[in-house]
Amino acid sequence: MNKKIVIAIDAMGGENAPNKNIEGIALFIKNNQNKNDYFFNIFGDKEKILKEVKKYNFSENLFEIFHSSTIVSDDETPLTAIKSSKDSSMWNSINSQITINSDISLSAGNTGVLFVISRMLLKTIDTVSRPALAGLWPNKKNMNVVLDLGANVECDDVNLVDFAEMGSALYKSLFPDDVAKVALLNIGSEEIKGTETLKKAYTKLKDISAYGDFEFNGFIEGNKITDGASNVIVTDGFTGNIALKTAEGTAKFITDSLKESLTETVLSKISIIFSYFALKKFKSKLDPRKFNGAIFLGLKGPVVKSHGSTDAVGFYHSIDLCYRIIKGDLMNKIKSNLSHASDKR
Repeated sequence: MNKKIVIAIDAMGGENAPNKNIEGIALFIKNNQNKNDYFFNIFGDKEKILKEVKKYNFSENLFEIFHSSTIVSDDETPLTAIKSSKDSSMWNSINSQITINSDISLSAGNTGVLFVISRMLLKTIDTVSRPALAGLWPNKKNMNVVLDLGANVECDDVNLVDFAEMGSALYKSLFPDDVAKVALLNIGSEEIKGTETLKKAYTKLKDISAYGDFEFNGFIEGNKITDGASNVIVTDGFTGNIALKTAEGTAKFITDSLKESLTETVLSKISIIFSYFALKKFKSKLDPRKFNGAIFLGLKGPVVKSHGSTDAVGFYHSIDLCYRIIKGDLMNKIKSNLSHASDKR
Protein backbone atom coordinates (compact mmCIF):
# COMPACT_ATOMS: atom_id res chain seq x y z
CA MET A 1 0.00 0.00 0.00
CA ASN A 2 1.45 3.36 -1.07
CA LYS A 3 -1.08 5.76 0.43
CA LYS A 4 -0.91 6.84 4.03
CA ILE A 5 -3.00 4.91 6.52
CA VAL A 6 -5.53 7.41 7.90
CA ILE A 7 -6.83 6.60 11.39
CA ALA A 8 -9.82 8.55 12.73
CA ILE A 9 -9.61 9.00 16.52
CA ASP A 10 -12.53 9.81 18.81
CA ALA A 11 -10.40 11.79 21.27
CA MET A 12 -13.22 12.35 23.76
CA GLY A 13 -14.29 8.73 24.29
CA GLY A 14 -13.50 6.80 27.48
CA GLU A 15 -12.16 7.72 30.90
CA ASN A 16 -9.51 10.45 31.20
CA ALA A 17 -10.13 11.70 27.67
CA PRO A 18 -8.56 13.35 25.77
CA ASN A 19 -5.38 12.94 27.91
CA LYS A 20 -4.93 9.20 27.48
CA ASN A 21 -6.09 9.26 23.84
CA ILE A 22 -3.47 11.82 22.81
CA GLU A 23 -0.76 10.16 24.91
CA GLY A 24 -1.64 6.90 23.14
CA ILE A 25 -1.06 8.62 19.80
CA ALA A 26 2.28 9.90 21.12
CA LEU A 27 3.32 6.37 22.06
CA PHE A 28 2.38 5.10 18.60
CA ILE A 29 4.42 7.84 16.91
CA LYS A 30 7.36 7.09 19.20
CA ASN A 31 7.24 3.38 18.37
CA ASN A 32 6.51 3.74 14.65
CA GLN A 33 9.35 5.55 12.97
CA ASN A 34 7.93 5.49 9.43
CA LYS A 35 6.32 8.92 9.64
CA ASN A 36 5.29 8.86 5.98
CA ASP A 37 3.09 5.83 6.51
CA TYR A 38 0.21 7.14 8.64
CA PHE A 39 -1.93 10.15 9.51
CA PHE A 40 -4.45 10.91 12.27
CA ASN A 41 -7.80 12.64 11.92
CA ILE A 42 -8.55 13.63 15.52
CA PHE A 43 -12.10 14.53 16.57
CA GLY A 44 -13.21 16.30 19.74
CA ASP A 45 -12.86 19.53 21.73
CA LYS A 46 -10.17 21.32 19.72
CA GLU A 47 -8.93 23.47 22.60
CA LYS A 48 -8.50 20.50 24.95
CA ILE A 49 -6.88 18.38 22.26
CA LEU A 50 -4.37 21.09 21.30
CA LYS A 51 -3.42 21.47 24.95
CA GLU A 52 -2.54 17.77 25.11
CA VAL A 53 -0.84 17.71 21.71
CA LYS A 54 1.55 20.48 22.76
CA LYS A 55 2.91 18.23 25.52
CA TYR A 56 4.31 15.83 22.94
CA ASN A 57 5.39 18.22 20.17
CA PHE A 58 3.69 16.32 17.32
CA SER A 59 4.71 17.16 13.80
CA GLU A 60 1.84 18.99 12.12
CA ASN A 61 2.28 16.67 9.15
CA LEU A 62 0.94 13.76 11.19
CA PHE A 63 -2.49 14.98 12.25
CA GLU A 64 -5.45 17.27 11.75
CA ILE A 65 -7.93 18.22 14.47
CA PHE A 66 -11.65 18.49 13.72
CA HIS A 67 -13.72 20.25 16.37
CA SER A 68 -16.78 18.39 17.65
CA SER A 69 -19.26 20.19 19.87
CA THR A 70 -20.65 17.24 21.85
CA ILE A 71 -19.55 14.01 23.54
CA VAL A 72 -21.43 10.71 23.78
CA SER A 73 -21.69 9.84 27.47
CA ASP A 74 -21.45 6.34 28.91
CA ASP A 75 -25.01 6.67 30.26
CA GLU A 76 -26.71 7.31 26.93
CA THR A 77 -28.76 4.66 25.20
CA PRO A 78 -28.24 4.14 21.47
CA LEU A 79 -31.70 5.60 20.73
CA THR A 80 -31.15 8.87 22.62
CA ALA A 81 -27.57 9.17 21.42
CA ILE A 82 -28.51 8.96 17.75
CA LYS A 83 -30.85 11.91 18.20
CA SER A 84 -28.30 14.10 19.97
CA SER A 85 -24.88 12.94 18.77
CA LYS A 86 -24.68 14.13 15.17
CA ASP A 87 -21.84 16.53 15.98
CA SER A 88 -20.18 14.34 18.58
CA SER A 89 -16.57 13.21 18.36
CA MET A 90 -17.77 9.61 18.03
CA TRP A 91 -20.21 10.32 15.19
CA ASN A 92 -17.73 12.47 13.29
CA SER A 93 -14.85 10.00 13.63
CA ILE A 94 -16.99 7.24 12.09
CA ASN A 95 -18.55 9.48 9.46
CA SER A 96 -15.06 10.60 8.38
CA GLN A 97 -14.69 7.27 6.58
CA ILE A 98 -17.38 8.59 4.24
CA THR A 99 -16.66 12.34 4.19
CA ILE A 100 -12.84 12.63 4.25
CA ASN A 101 -11.73 9.07 3.46
CA SER A 102 -10.43 7.93 6.83
CA ASP A 103 -9.49 4.25 6.57
CA ILE A 104 -10.59 3.16 10.04
CA SER A 105 -12.20 4.63 13.17
CA LEU A 106 -11.23 4.15 16.83
CA SER A 107 -13.22 5.06 19.93
CA ALA A 108 -13.11 4.22 23.64
CA GLY A 109 -16.64 5.51 24.12
CA ASN A 110 -20.03 3.90 24.79
CA THR A 111 -19.98 0.46 23.10
CA GLY A 112 -23.70 0.21 22.35
CA VAL A 113 -23.87 3.67 20.83
CA LEU A 114 -20.67 3.09 18.83
CA PHE A 115 -22.07 -0.11 17.35
CA VAL A 116 -25.41 1.44 16.38
CA ILE A 117 -23.87 4.60 14.88
CA SER A 118 -21.26 2.55 13.01
CA ARG A 119 -23.91 0.29 11.53
CA MET A 120 -26.17 3.21 10.64
CA LEU A 121 -23.46 5.29 8.94
CA LEU A 122 -21.23 2.67 7.36
CA LYS A 123 -23.94 0.06 6.59
CA THR A 124 -23.36 -3.67 6.58
CA ILE A 125 -21.67 -5.54 3.76
CA ASP A 126 -24.42 -6.65 1.35
CA THR A 127 -24.14 -10.39 2.04
CA VAL A 128 -23.77 -10.02 5.84
CA SER A 129 -26.97 -10.08 7.87
CA ARG A 130 -25.30 -9.58 11.26
CA PRO A 131 -22.02 -7.78 11.99
CA ALA A 132 -19.89 -9.35 14.71
CA LEU A 133 -17.68 -8.10 17.51
CA ALA A 134 -14.25 -9.76 17.44
CA GLY A 135 -11.47 -9.66 20.01
CA LEU A 136 -7.92 -10.91 20.48
CA TRP A 137 -7.00 -13.49 23.13
CA PRO A 138 -3.50 -14.83 23.76
CA ASN A 139 -2.81 -18.53 23.28
CA LYS A 140 0.27 -20.69 23.83
CA LYS A 141 1.52 -20.17 20.27
CA ASN A 142 0.47 -16.64 19.35
CA MET A 143 -3.00 -15.11 19.37
CA ASN A 144 -6.66 -16.03 18.89
CA VAL A 145 -9.37 -14.09 17.11
CA VAL A 146 -12.64 -14.80 18.96
CA LEU A 147 -16.08 -13.80 17.69
CA ASP A 148 -18.86 -12.96 18.34
CA LEU A 149 -18.28 -11.33 21.73
CA GLY A 150 -21.74 -9.92 22.32
CA ALA A 151 -23.17 -8.15 19.29
CA ASN A 152 -25.57 -11.03 18.49
CA VAL A 153 -27.16 -13.03 21.31
CA GLU A 154 -28.69 -15.59 18.95
CA CYS A 155 -27.11 -16.78 15.70
CA ASP A 156 -27.97 -19.27 12.99
CA ASP A 157 -25.56 -21.39 10.96
CA VAL A 158 -25.27 -18.74 8.22
CA ASN A 159 -24.18 -16.16 10.78
CA LEU A 160 -21.55 -18.53 12.21
CA VAL A 161 -20.17 -19.24 8.73
CA ASP A 162 -19.93 -15.49 8.06
CA PHE A 163 -18.15 -15.02 11.39
CA ALA A 164 -15.66 -17.74 10.47
CA GLU A 165 -14.87 -16.12 7.12
CA MET A 166 -14.58 -12.61 8.59
CA GLY A 167 -12.56 -13.82 11.58
CA SER A 168 -10.17 -15.65 9.26
CA ALA A 169 -9.74 -12.51 7.17
CA LEU A 170 -8.96 -10.52 10.32
CA TYR A 171 -6.45 -13.12 11.48
CA LYS A 172 -4.67 -13.10 8.11
CA SER A 173 -4.56 -9.30 8.02
CA LEU A 174 -2.89 -9.24 11.45
CA PHE A 175 -0.69 -12.32 11.02
CA PRO A 176 -0.02 -12.65 7.26
CA ASP A 177 2.65 -15.34 7.69
CA ASP A 178 0.38 -17.67 9.69
CA VAL A 179 -2.54 -19.91 8.73
CA ALA A 180 -6.05 -19.18 9.99
CA LYS A 181 -7.40 -22.26 11.81
CA VAL A 182 -11.11 -22.13 12.57
CA ALA A 183 -12.94 -23.98 15.33
CA LEU A 184 -16.56 -23.78 16.53
CA LEU A 185 -16.97 -23.40 20.29
CA ASN A 186 -19.08 -26.29 21.55
CA ILE A 187 -19.78 -28.48 24.61
CA GLY A 188 -17.65 -31.26 23.13
CA SER A 189 -15.26 -31.91 20.26
CA GLU A 190 -17.21 -34.84 18.76
CA GLU A 191 -19.27 -34.20 15.62
CA ILE A 192 -22.44 -35.62 17.21
CA LYS A 193 -22.47 -33.03 20.04
CA GLY A 194 -24.05 -29.59 20.08
CA THR A 195 -27.13 -27.90 18.68
CA GLU A 196 -28.50 -28.36 15.18
CA THR A 197 -27.24 -24.86 14.35
CA LEU A 198 -23.68 -25.84 15.26
CA LYS A 199 -23.92 -29.10 13.32
CA LYS A 200 -25.12 -27.27 10.19
CA ALA A 201 -22.34 -24.71 10.53
CA TYR A 202 -19.84 -27.55 10.98
CA THR A 203 -20.88 -29.16 7.68
CA LYS A 204 -20.76 -25.88 5.77
CA LEU A 205 -17.37 -24.83 7.18
CA LYS A 206 -15.92 -28.24 6.38
CA ASP A 207 -16.93 -27.75 2.73
CA ILE A 208 -15.90 -24.08 2.53
CA SER A 209 -12.44 -24.79 3.93
CA ALA A 210 -11.62 -26.31 0.52
CA TYR A 211 -11.32 -22.74 -0.84
CA GLY A 212 -8.22 -22.26 1.31
CA ASP A 213 -9.41 -19.28 3.37
CA PHE A 214 -8.76 -21.30 6.53
CA GLU A 215 -8.15 -24.74 7.94
CA PHE A 216 -11.20 -26.13 9.72
CA ASN A 217 -10.50 -27.89 13.00
CA GLY A 218 -14.10 -28.78 13.86
CA PHE A 219 -15.44 -28.25 17.37
CA ILE A 220 -13.44 -26.94 20.32
CA GLU A 221 -14.24 -26.91 24.04
CA GLY A 222 -13.69 -23.87 26.21
CA ASN A 223 -10.71 -25.35 28.04
CA LYS A 224 -8.83 -25.74 24.73
CA ILE A 225 -9.18 -22.15 23.48
CA THR A 226 -5.72 -21.12 24.68
CA ASP A 227 -3.90 -24.24 23.38
CA GLY A 228 -3.18 -22.59 20.04
CA ALA A 229 -4.18 -25.53 17.81
CA SER A 230 -7.00 -23.28 16.56
CA ASN A 231 -6.70 -19.51 16.30
CA VAL A 232 -10.12 -18.34 15.05
CA ILE A 233 -12.78 -19.29 17.58
CA VAL A 234 -16.38 -18.88 16.39
CA THR A 235 -19.47 -18.73 18.58
CA ASP A 236 -22.68 -16.77 19.15
CA GLY A 237 -22.54 -13.49 21.08
CA PHE A 238 -24.20 -14.85 24.22
CA THR A 239 -21.68 -17.66 24.67
CA GLY A 240 -18.76 -15.53 23.48
CA ASN A 241 -19.43 -12.71 25.93
CA ILE A 242 -19.70 -15.12 28.86
CA ALA A 243 -16.47 -16.83 27.78
CA LEU A 244 -14.74 -13.45 27.51
CA LYS A 245 -15.83 -12.20 30.93
CA THR A 246 -14.93 -15.58 32.48
CA ALA A 247 -11.46 -15.46 30.92
CA GLU A 248 -10.90 -11.86 32.06
CA GLY A 249 -12.04 -12.69 35.59
CA THR A 250 -9.89 -15.83 35.75
CA ALA A 251 -6.78 -13.97 34.57
CA LYS A 252 -7.34 -11.25 37.18
CA PHE A 253 -7.95 -13.86 39.89
CA ILE A 254 -4.68 -15.64 39.04
CA THR A 255 -2.56 -12.48 38.95
CA ASP A 256 -4.13 -11.06 42.14
CA SER A 257 -3.75 -14.38 43.99
CA LEU A 258 -0.13 -14.72 42.87
CA LYS A 259 0.66 -11.19 44.00
CA GLU A 260 -0.99 -11.83 47.36
CA SER A 261 0.86 -15.12 47.87
CA LEU A 262 4.22 -13.57 47.04
CA THR A 263 3.81 -10.77 49.57
CA GLU A 264 2.42 -12.76 52.52
CA THR A 265 5.70 -13.53 54.31
CA VAL A 266 9.28 -12.29 54.41
CA LEU A 267 10.44 -15.51 52.73
CA SER A 268 7.96 -15.17 49.88
CA LYS A 269 9.02 -11.54 49.39
CA ILE A 270 12.66 -12.63 49.15
CA SER A 271 11.69 -15.26 46.56
CA ILE A 272 10.45 -12.47 44.29
CA ILE A 273 14.07 -11.35 43.86
CA PHE A 274 15.06 -14.73 42.40
CA SER A 275 12.01 -15.05 40.17
CA TYR A 276 11.73 -11.40 39.11
CA PHE A 277 12.23 -11.90 35.38
CA ALA A 278 9.93 -14.93 35.20
CA LEU A 279 7.21 -13.02 37.05
CA LYS A 280 7.69 -9.98 34.84
CA LYS A 281 7.29 -12.16 31.73
CA PHE A 282 4.17 -13.76 33.23
CA LYS A 283 2.62 -10.38 34.01
CA SER A 284 3.42 -9.08 30.55
CA LYS A 285 1.79 -12.09 28.85
CA LEU A 286 -1.48 -11.48 30.70
CA ASP A 287 -1.43 -7.69 30.46
CA PRO A 288 -4.95 -6.88 29.15
CA ARG A 289 -3.74 -3.60 27.64
CA LYS A 290 -1.94 -5.58 24.93
CA PHE A 291 -5.24 -7.08 23.75
CA ASN A 292 -7.22 -3.86 24.05
CA GLY A 293 -9.39 -3.36 21.03
CA ALA A 294 -12.53 -5.13 19.83
CA ILE A 295 -13.23 -5.01 16.09
CA PHE A 296 -16.63 -4.60 14.45
CA LEU A 297 -16.65 -6.95 11.45
CA GLY A 298 -19.25 -7.01 8.68
CA LEU A 299 -19.54 -3.26 8.13
CA LYS A 300 -18.41 -1.52 4.94
CA GLY A 301 -15.69 0.19 6.96
CA PRO A 302 -13.66 -1.07 9.96
CA VAL A 303 -14.30 0.25 13.47
CA VAL A 304 -12.28 -0.58 16.58
CA LYS A 305 -13.60 -0.22 20.14
CA SER A 306 -11.02 0.44 22.84
CA HIS A 307 -11.87 -0.35 26.47
CA GLY A 308 -13.17 2.81 28.11
CA SER A 309 -11.13 2.41 31.29
CA THR A 310 -7.82 1.58 29.63
CA ASP A 311 -4.81 3.87 30.01
CA ALA A 312 -2.57 5.44 27.36
CA VAL A 313 -0.66 2.19 26.84
CA GLY A 314 -3.88 0.30 26.17
CA PHE A 315 -5.08 3.00 23.79
CA TYR A 316 -1.73 2.86 21.99
CA HIS A 317 -2.22 -0.88 21.41
CA SER A 318 -5.67 -0.13 19.93
CA ILE A 319 -4.11 2.40 17.55
CA ASP A 320 -1.49 -0.16 16.57
CA LEU A 321 -4.29 -2.67 15.94
CA CYS A 322 -5.99 -0.16 13.61
CA TYR A 323 -2.73 0.39 11.75
CA ARG A 324 -2.14 -3.36 11.29
CA ILE A 325 -5.74 -3.94 10.16
CA ILE A 326 -5.41 -1.45 7.31
CA LYS A 327 -1.84 -2.48 6.52
CA GLY A 328 -3.09 -6.06 6.21
CA ASP A 329 -5.88 -5.06 3.76
CA LEU A 330 -8.67 -6.44 5.95
CA MET A 331 -11.65 -5.22 3.93
CA ASN A 332 -10.56 -6.85 0.67
CA LYS A 333 -9.77 -10.09 2.51
CA ILE A 334 -13.26 -10.09 4.05
CA LYS A 335 -14.92 -9.52 0.66
CA SER A 336 -12.90 -12.34 -0.89
CA ASN A 337 -13.71 -14.77 1.92
CA LEU A 338 -17.42 -13.91 1.99
CA SER A 339 -17.70 -14.63 -1.73
CA HIS A 340 -16.96 -18.26 -0.83
CA ALA A 341 -19.40 -18.31 2.06
CA SER A 342 -22.21 -17.12 -0.22
CA ASP A 343 -21.94 -20.37 -2.17
CA LYS A 344 -23.17 -22.28 0.90
CA ARG A 345 -26.10 -20.12 1.96
